[in-house]
Amino acid sequence: MSVASSKHPQQLLLWMTFVMSMVFAVWQALLNNFVIEKAAFTGAEIGMLQSLREVPGFLAFTAIFVLLLIREQSFALVSLAVLSIGIAITGFFPSVLGLYLTTVLMSVGFHYFETINQSLTLQWVDKKDTAGFLGKALAWRSAAALIGYGSIWIVMTWLKLDYVWMYAIIGGLGLTAVLVMSIYYPRFDIAEPQHKKLIFRKRYWLYYALTFLSGARRQIFMVFAGFMMVEKFGYSVSQITALFLINYVVNLVFAPAIGRLIGKIGERNALVIEYVGLIIVFASYAVVEHAQLAAALYVIDHLLFAMAIAMKTYFQKIADPKDIAASMSVSFTINHIAAVIIPALLGILWLSSPQWVFMIGVLFALCSLILSLNIPAHPQAGNETNWGKSTTLTTSER
Repeated sequence: MSVASSKHPQQLLLWMTFVMSMVFAVWQALLNNFVIEKAAFTGAEIGMLQSLREVPGFLAFTAIFVLLLIREQSFALVSLAVLSIGIAITGFFPSVLGLYLTTVLMSVGFHYFETINQSLTLQWVDKKDTAGFLGKALAWRSAAALIGYGSIWIVMTWLKLDYVWMYAIIGGLGLTAVLVMSIYYPRFDIAEPQHKKLIFRKRYWLYYALTFLSGARRQIFMVFAGFMMVEKFGYSVSQITALFLINYVVNLVFAPAIGRLIGKIGERNALVIEYVGLIIVFASYAVVEHAQLAAALYVIDHLLFAMAIAMKTYFQKIADPKDIAASMSVSFTINHIAAVIIPALLGILWLSSPQWVFMIGVLFALCSLILSLNIPAHPQAGNETNWGKSTTLTTSER
Protein backbone atom coordinates (compact mmCIF):
# COMPACT_ATOMS: atom_id res chain seq x y z
CA MET A 1 0.00 0.00 0.00
CA SER A 2 1.38 3.42 -0.99
CA VAL A 3 1.77 6.27 1.48
CA ALA A 4 -0.90 8.22 -0.37
CA SER A 5 -3.46 5.42 -0.19
CA SER A 6 -2.63 4.69 3.45
CA LYS A 7 -3.56 8.30 4.26
CA HIS A 8 -7.01 8.02 2.70
CA PRO A 9 -9.79 8.92 5.17
CA GLN A 10 -11.28 5.44 4.88
CA GLN A 11 -8.02 3.99 6.15
CA LEU A 12 -8.16 6.26 9.18
CA LEU A 13 -11.70 5.04 9.85
CA LEU A 14 -10.52 1.44 9.72
CA TRP A 15 -7.55 2.01 12.04
CA MET A 16 -9.63 3.92 14.58
CA THR A 17 -12.18 1.10 14.48
CA PHE A 18 -9.35 -1.41 14.94
CA VAL A 19 -8.02 0.31 18.07
CA MET A 20 -11.49 0.77 19.58
CA SER A 21 -12.36 -2.87 19.04
CA MET A 22 -9.05 -4.16 20.43
CA VAL A 23 -9.26 -2.30 23.75
CA PHE A 24 -13.01 -2.69 24.20
CA ALA A 25 -12.91 -6.42 23.43
CA VAL A 26 -10.48 -6.98 26.29
CA TRP A 27 -12.62 -4.94 28.69
CA GLN A 28 -15.73 -6.86 27.65
CA ALA A 29 -14.14 -10.31 27.75
CA LEU A 30 -12.80 -9.82 31.27
CA LEU A 31 -15.75 -7.94 32.73
CA ASN A 32 -18.03 -10.70 34.01
CA ASN A 33 -15.20 -12.71 35.59
CA PHE A 34 -13.55 -9.58 37.01
CA VAL A 35 -16.68 -8.23 38.69
CA ILE A 36 -17.66 -11.63 40.12
CA GLU A 37 -14.16 -12.57 41.35
CA LYS A 38 -12.97 -9.17 42.60
CA ALA A 39 -16.17 -7.32 43.56
CA ALA A 40 -18.68 -10.14 44.24
CA PHE A 41 -21.24 -8.80 41.77
CA THR A 42 -24.70 -10.36 41.44
CA GLY A 43 -27.21 -9.78 38.65
CA ALA A 44 -28.39 -6.59 40.39
CA GLU A 45 -24.90 -4.98 40.44
CA ILE A 46 -24.04 -6.01 36.87
CA GLY A 47 -27.38 -4.59 35.71
CA MET A 48 -26.68 -1.29 37.47
CA LEU A 49 -23.15 -1.15 36.06
CA GLN A 50 -24.45 -1.69 32.53
CA SER A 51 -27.14 0.95 33.01
CA LEU A 52 -24.47 3.43 34.13
CA ARG A 53 -22.35 2.41 31.15
CA GLU A 54 -25.18 3.42 28.85
CA VAL A 55 -25.76 6.87 30.39
CA PRO A 56 -23.06 8.50 28.20
CA GLY A 57 -24.75 6.88 25.20
CA PHE A 58 -28.03 8.47 26.27
CA LEU A 59 -26.20 11.82 26.37
CA ALA A 60 -24.61 11.31 22.94
CA PHE A 61 -26.75 14.16 21.55
CA THR A 62 -24.32 16.52 23.30
CA ALA A 63 -21.71 15.54 20.68
CA ILE A 64 -23.22 18.08 18.30
CA PHE A 65 -22.43 20.87 20.77
CA VAL A 66 -18.84 19.67 21.18
CA LEU A 67 -18.53 19.94 17.40
CA LEU A 68 -18.97 23.70 17.76
CA LEU A 69 -15.48 23.68 19.33
CA ILE A 70 -13.62 20.79 17.67
CA ARG A 71 -13.54 19.07 14.28
CA GLU A 72 -15.17 15.64 13.96
CA GLN A 73 -11.87 13.92 13.14
CA SER A 74 -10.14 15.38 16.20
CA PHE A 75 -13.16 14.62 18.38
CA ALA A 76 -13.04 10.97 17.33
CA LEU A 77 -9.37 10.67 18.31
CA VAL A 78 -9.87 12.42 21.66
CA SER A 79 -12.79 10.11 22.42
CA LEU A 80 -10.67 7.09 21.57
CA ALA A 81 -8.01 8.33 24.00
CA VAL A 82 -10.58 8.71 26.81
CA LEU A 83 -11.80 5.16 26.14
CA SER A 84 -8.25 3.82 26.38
CA ILE A 85 -7.53 5.70 29.63
CA GLY A 86 -10.74 4.43 31.25
CA ILE A 87 -9.83 0.84 30.43
CA ALA A 88 -6.19 1.27 31.49
CA ILE A 89 -7.17 2.24 35.06
CA THR A 90 -10.03 -0.27 35.50
CA GLY A 91 -7.92 -2.89 37.26
CA PHE A 92 -6.79 -0.42 39.92
CA PHE A 93 -10.34 -0.03 41.30
CA PRO A 94 -11.74 -3.54 42.06
CA SER A 95 -14.77 -2.40 44.04
CA VAL A 96 -18.41 -1.70 43.22
CA LEU A 97 -17.97 2.10 43.31
CA GLY A 98 -14.60 1.96 41.55
CA LEU A 99 -15.99 -0.17 38.74
CA TYR A 100 -18.98 2.13 38.33
CA LEU A 101 -16.68 5.17 37.98
CA THR A 102 -14.12 3.64 35.60
CA THR A 103 -16.92 2.17 33.50
CA VAL A 104 -18.55 5.59 33.08
CA LEU A 105 -15.22 7.16 32.05
CA MET A 106 -14.56 4.40 29.54
CA SER A 107 -18.10 4.69 28.28
CA VAL A 108 -17.86 8.44 27.65
CA GLY A 109 -15.00 7.80 25.24
CA PHE A 110 -16.66 4.76 23.68
CA HIS A 111 -20.02 6.37 22.94
CA TYR A 112 -18.66 9.67 21.68
CA PHE A 113 -16.28 7.76 19.43
CA GLU A 114 -19.00 5.49 18.04
CA THR A 115 -21.25 8.50 17.37
CA ILE A 116 -18.58 10.42 15.45
CA ASN A 117 -17.20 7.33 13.73
CA GLN A 118 -20.62 6.53 12.28
CA SER A 119 -21.06 10.13 11.19
CA LEU A 120 -17.66 10.24 9.45
CA THR A 121 -18.30 6.89 7.77
CA LEU A 122 -21.58 8.06 6.22
CA GLN A 123 -19.88 11.28 5.07
CA TRP A 124 -16.58 9.86 3.79
CA VAL A 125 -17.91 6.71 2.06
CA ASP A 126 -20.03 6.80 -1.10
CA LYS A 127 -23.58 5.42 -0.78
CA LYS A 128 -22.97 2.61 -3.26
CA ASP A 129 -19.92 1.44 -1.29
CA THR A 130 -21.22 1.85 2.27
CA ALA A 131 -22.57 -1.66 2.89
CA GLY A 132 -19.36 -3.24 1.60
CA PHE A 133 -17.18 -0.84 3.61
CA LEU A 134 -19.13 -1.48 6.81
CA GLY A 135 -18.71 -5.22 6.26
CA LYS A 136 -14.97 -4.65 5.85
CA ALA A 137 -14.95 -2.53 9.03
CA LEU A 138 -16.63 -5.40 10.91
CA ALA A 139 -13.86 -7.69 9.71
CA TRP A 140 -11.28 -5.21 11.03
CA ARG A 141 -13.14 -5.12 14.34
CA SER A 142 -12.98 -8.87 14.48
CA ALA A 143 -9.27 -9.00 13.68
CA ALA A 144 -8.60 -6.40 16.38
CA ALA A 145 -10.67 -8.33 18.91
CA LEU A 146 -8.74 -11.50 18.09
CA ILE A 147 -5.50 -9.67 18.85
CA GLY A 148 -7.02 -8.41 22.09
CA TYR A 149 -8.05 -11.90 23.11
CA GLY A 150 -4.63 -13.22 22.16
CA SER A 151 -3.13 -10.62 24.50
CA ILE A 152 -5.35 -11.94 27.31
CA TRP A 153 -3.90 -15.41 26.79
CA ILE A 154 -0.32 -14.07 26.75
CA VAL A 155 -0.67 -11.81 29.79
CA MET A 156 -3.03 -13.79 32.03
CA THR A 157 -2.51 -17.42 31.01
CA TRP A 158 1.11 -17.57 29.86
CA LEU A 159 2.67 -14.79 31.95
CA LYS A 160 0.10 -15.36 34.75
CA LEU A 161 -0.30 -11.65 35.51
CA ASP A 162 -3.38 -10.23 37.25
CA TYR A 163 -6.29 -8.27 35.80
CA VAL A 164 -4.67 -4.95 36.72
CA TRP A 165 -1.78 -5.58 34.32
CA MET A 166 -4.03 -6.73 31.51
CA TYR A 167 -6.17 -3.62 31.67
CA ALA A 168 -3.15 -1.31 31.98
CA ILE A 169 -1.29 -2.87 29.04
CA ILE A 170 -4.19 -2.85 26.59
CA GLY A 171 -5.26 0.67 27.58
CA GLY A 172 -1.68 1.90 27.18
CA LEU A 173 -1.46 0.34 23.71
CA GLY A 174 -4.69 2.05 22.70
CA LEU A 175 -3.47 5.43 23.91
CA THR A 176 -0.18 5.01 22.03
CA ALA A 177 -2.03 4.14 18.82
CA VAL A 178 -4.18 7.28 19.13
CA LEU A 179 -1.04 9.40 19.41
CA VAL A 180 0.44 7.77 16.29
CA MET A 181 -2.74 8.33 14.26
CA SER A 182 -2.93 11.96 15.41
CA ILE A 183 0.56 12.59 14.08
CA TYR A 184 0.44 10.46 10.93
CA TYR A 185 -2.93 11.39 9.37
CA PRO A 186 -3.68 14.87 7.97
CA ARG A 187 -6.98 16.67 8.51
CA PHE A 188 -9.48 15.38 5.97
CA ASP A 189 -12.20 17.59 4.54
CA ILE A 190 -15.95 17.05 4.96
CA ALA A 191 -17.87 17.23 1.66
CA GLU A 192 -21.01 18.79 3.15
CA PRO A 193 -20.83 21.28 6.07
CA GLN A 194 -22.78 19.73 8.93
CA HIS A 195 -25.63 21.29 10.89
CA LYS A 196 -24.40 22.26 14.36
CA LYS A 197 -27.77 21.85 16.07
CA LEU A 198 -30.03 19.02 17.15
CA ILE A 199 -32.15 17.70 14.29
CA PHE A 200 -35.22 15.52 14.70
CA ARG A 201 -37.10 15.05 11.42
CA LYS A 202 -40.54 13.48 11.10
CA ARG A 203 -39.58 11.65 7.92
CA TYR A 204 -36.84 9.74 9.80
CA TRP A 205 -39.35 8.23 12.24
CA LEU A 206 -38.87 4.62 11.09
CA TYR A 207 -35.10 4.86 11.54
CA TYR A 208 -35.62 6.31 15.02
CA ALA A 209 -38.04 3.50 15.98
CA LEU A 210 -35.71 0.76 14.73
CA THR A 211 -32.83 2.43 16.55
CA PHE A 212 -34.76 2.53 19.83
CA LEU A 213 -35.62 -1.17 19.65
CA SER A 214 -32.06 -2.02 18.66
CA GLY A 215 -30.81 -0.40 21.85
CA ALA A 216 -33.36 -2.32 23.91
CA ARG A 217 -32.63 -5.79 22.59
CA ARG A 218 -28.86 -5.19 22.38
CA GLN A 219 -28.77 -5.06 26.17
CA ILE A 220 -30.14 -8.60 26.39
CA PHE A 221 -27.13 -9.80 24.41
CA MET A 222 -24.49 -7.47 25.84
CA VAL A 223 -25.45 -7.82 29.51
CA PHE A 224 -27.35 -11.00 30.21
CA ALA A 225 -26.28 -13.52 27.56
CA GLY A 226 -22.63 -13.20 28.63
CA PHE A 227 -23.53 -13.08 32.32
CA MET A 228 -25.52 -16.32 31.90
CA MET A 229 -22.41 -18.05 30.56
CA VAL A 230 -20.49 -17.29 33.75
CA GLU A 231 -23.24 -17.51 36.39
CA LYS A 232 -25.32 -20.44 35.05
CA PHE A 233 -22.74 -22.49 33.17
CA GLY A 234 -19.60 -21.56 35.13
CA TYR A 235 -17.49 -20.39 32.18
CA SER A 236 -13.95 -19.35 33.19
CA VAL A 237 -11.96 -16.40 31.79
CA SER A 238 -10.26 -18.76 29.34
CA GLN A 239 -13.57 -20.24 28.20
CA ILE A 240 -15.26 -16.84 27.80
CA THR A 241 -12.24 -15.61 25.85
CA ALA A 242 -12.39 -18.71 23.64
CA LEU A 243 -16.09 -18.06 22.99
CA PHE A 244 -15.36 -14.47 22.01
CA LEU A 245 -12.52 -15.71 19.78
CA ILE A 246 -14.97 -17.96 17.94
CA ASN A 247 -17.39 -15.04 17.56
CA TYR A 248 -14.79 -12.81 15.98
CA VAL A 249 -13.29 -15.49 13.75
CA VAL A 250 -16.79 -16.07 12.37
CA ASN A 251 -17.25 -12.32 11.85
CA LEU A 252 -13.79 -11.97 10.31
CA VAL A 253 -14.72 -14.61 7.73
CA PHE A 254 -18.34 -13.68 7.05
CA ALA A 255 -18.74 -9.93 7.77
CA PRO A 256 -17.41 -8.67 4.39
CA ALA A 257 -19.73 -11.11 2.60
CA ILE A 258 -22.66 -9.96 4.76
CA GLY A 259 -21.92 -6.35 3.78
CA ARG A 260 -21.97 -7.29 0.11
CA LEU A 261 -25.14 -9.37 0.60
CA ILE A 262 -26.97 -6.40 2.11
CA GLY A 263 -25.97 -4.34 -0.92
CA LYS A 264 -27.62 -6.99 -3.14
CA ILE A 265 -30.79 -7.97 -1.24
CA GLY A 266 -31.59 -4.55 0.24
CA GLU A 267 -32.11 -3.24 3.74
CA ARG A 268 -35.60 -4.62 4.33
CA ASN A 269 -34.72 -8.23 3.51
CA ALA A 270 -31.50 -8.05 5.53
CA LEU A 271 -33.27 -6.78 8.64
CA VAL A 272 -36.05 -9.37 8.31
CA ILE A 273 -33.39 -12.10 8.34
CA GLU A 274 -31.77 -10.55 11.42
CA TYR A 275 -34.97 -10.18 13.43
CA VAL A 276 -36.36 -13.64 12.64
CA GLY A 277 -33.03 -15.09 13.70
CA LEU A 278 -33.01 -13.06 16.93
CA ILE A 279 -36.52 -14.23 17.85
CA ILE A 280 -35.36 -17.84 17.59
CA VAL A 281 -32.11 -17.18 19.49
CA PHE A 282 -33.68 -15.27 22.39
CA ALA A 283 -36.45 -17.88 22.79
CA SER A 284 -33.77 -20.56 22.89
CA TYR A 285 -31.76 -18.65 25.53
CA ALA A 286 -34.80 -18.84 27.80
CA VAL A 287 -34.87 -22.65 27.84
CA VAL A 288 -31.28 -23.74 27.14
CA GLU A 289 -29.76 -26.11 29.71
CA HIS A 290 -26.55 -27.23 27.96
CA ALA A 291 -23.41 -25.09 28.03
CA GLN A 292 -22.36 -26.08 24.50
CA LEU A 293 -25.77 -25.20 23.01
CA ALA A 294 -25.76 -21.88 24.88
CA ALA A 295 -22.35 -21.12 23.37
CA ALA A 296 -23.63 -21.93 19.87
CA LEU A 297 -26.58 -19.58 20.37
CA TYR A 298 -24.19 -16.86 21.52
CA VAL A 299 -22.12 -17.18 18.33
CA ILE A 300 -25.23 -17.10 16.11
CA ASP A 301 -26.53 -14.08 18.06
CA HIS A 302 -23.29 -12.21 17.50
CA LEU A 303 -23.25 -12.99 13.78
CA LEU A 304 -26.83 -11.82 13.28
CA PHE A 305 -25.96 -8.38 14.59
CA ALA A 306 -23.76 -7.89 11.53
CA MET A 307 -27.00 -7.52 9.56
CA ALA A 308 -27.59 -4.24 11.45
CA ILE A 309 -25.35 -2.64 8.81
CA ALA A 310 -28.63 -2.32 6.92
CA MET A 311 -29.94 0.26 9.39
CA LYS A 312 -27.00 2.56 8.67
CA THR A 313 -27.26 2.22 4.89
CA TYR A 314 -31.03 2.79 5.08
CA PHE A 315 -30.50 6.06 6.90
CA GLN A 316 -27.72 7.16 4.54
CA LYS A 317 -30.07 6.67 1.58
CA ILE A 318 -32.95 8.71 3.04
CA ALA A 319 -30.97 11.45 4.82
CA ASP A 320 -29.98 14.94 3.82
CA PRO A 321 -26.13 14.84 3.78
CA LYS A 322 -26.02 17.93 6.03
CA ASP A 323 -28.09 16.09 8.69
CA ILE A 324 -25.70 13.19 9.23
CA ALA A 325 -23.56 14.40 12.17
CA ALA A 326 -26.54 15.83 14.08
CA SER A 327 -28.69 12.78 13.30
CA MET A 328 -26.03 10.35 14.51
CA SER A 329 -25.92 12.23 17.82
CA VAL A 330 -29.71 12.08 18.17
CA SER A 331 -29.91 8.43 17.09
CA PHE A 332 -27.31 7.36 19.65
CA THR A 333 -29.38 9.03 22.35
CA ILE A 334 -32.54 7.27 21.10
CA ASN A 335 -30.63 3.97 21.02
CA HIS A 336 -29.72 4.42 24.67
CA ILE A 337 -33.06 5.55 26.12
CA ALA A 338 -34.01 1.93 26.75
CA ALA A 339 -30.39 0.93 27.33
CA VAL A 340 -30.14 3.15 30.42
CA ILE A 341 -33.25 1.65 32.03
CA ILE A 342 -33.40 -1.95 30.85
CA PRO A 343 -30.20 -3.43 32.40
CA ALA A 344 -31.11 -2.25 35.90
CA LEU A 345 -34.76 -3.35 35.66
CA LEU A 346 -33.97 -6.68 34.03
CA GLY A 347 -31.10 -7.18 36.48
CA ILE A 348 -33.69 -7.23 39.25
CA LEU A 349 -35.96 -9.53 37.19
CA TRP A 350 -32.94 -11.79 36.58
CA LEU A 351 -32.78 -12.58 40.31
CA SER A 352 -36.17 -14.31 40.16
CA SER A 353 -36.59 -15.35 36.50
CA PRO A 354 -33.71 -15.25 33.97
CA GLN A 355 -36.04 -16.90 31.43
CA TRP A 356 -38.35 -13.87 31.35
CA VAL A 357 -35.40 -11.59 30.61
CA PHE A 358 -34.86 -13.43 27.33
CA MET A 359 -38.58 -13.62 26.52
CA ILE A 360 -38.68 -9.83 26.74
CA GLY A 361 -35.87 -9.90 24.16
CA VAL A 362 -38.18 -11.96 21.91
CA LEU A 363 -40.80 -9.21 22.19
CA PHE A 364 -38.29 -6.51 21.20
CA ALA A 365 -37.14 -8.53 18.18
CA LEU A 366 -40.77 -9.16 17.11
CA CYS A 367 -41.55 -5.43 17.20
CA SER A 368 -38.42 -4.75 15.13
CA LEU A 369 -39.48 -7.36 12.58
CA ILE A 370 -42.89 -5.73 12.11
CA LEU A 371 -41.33 -2.28 11.65
CA SER A 372 -38.69 -3.55 9.20
CA LEU A 373 -41.46 -4.57 6.77
CA ASN A 374 -42.17 -0.83 6.37
CA ILE A 375 -38.80 -0.20 4.65
CA PRO A 376 -39.22 0.33 0.87
CA ALA A 377 -37.36 -1.86 -1.61
CA HIS A 378 -35.51 1.26 -2.82
CA PRO A 379 -35.41 3.82 0.03
CA GLN A 380 -34.48 7.41 -0.74
CA ALA A 381 -35.41 10.92 0.35
CA GLY A 382 -39.17 11.22 -0.16
CA ASN A 383 -39.56 7.42 -0.16
CA GLU A 384 -38.66 6.57 3.43
CA THR A 385 -41.46 4.10 4.24
CA ASN A 386 -44.00 1.81 2.57
CA TRP A 387 -46.91 2.80 4.79
CA GLY A 388 -47.87 6.45 4.80
CA LYS A 389 -44.80 7.39 2.78
CA SER A 390 -44.21 10.97 1.75
CA THR A 391 -43.95 12.01 -1.88
CA THR A 392 -42.52 15.49 -1.39
CA LEU A 393 -40.29 17.14 1.16
CA THR A 394 -41.09 20.39 2.87
CA THR A 395 -38.49 23.15 2.74
CA SER A 396 -37.55 22.55 6.37
CA GLU A 397 -36.88 18.83 5.68
CA ARG A 398 -34.53 19.29 2.75
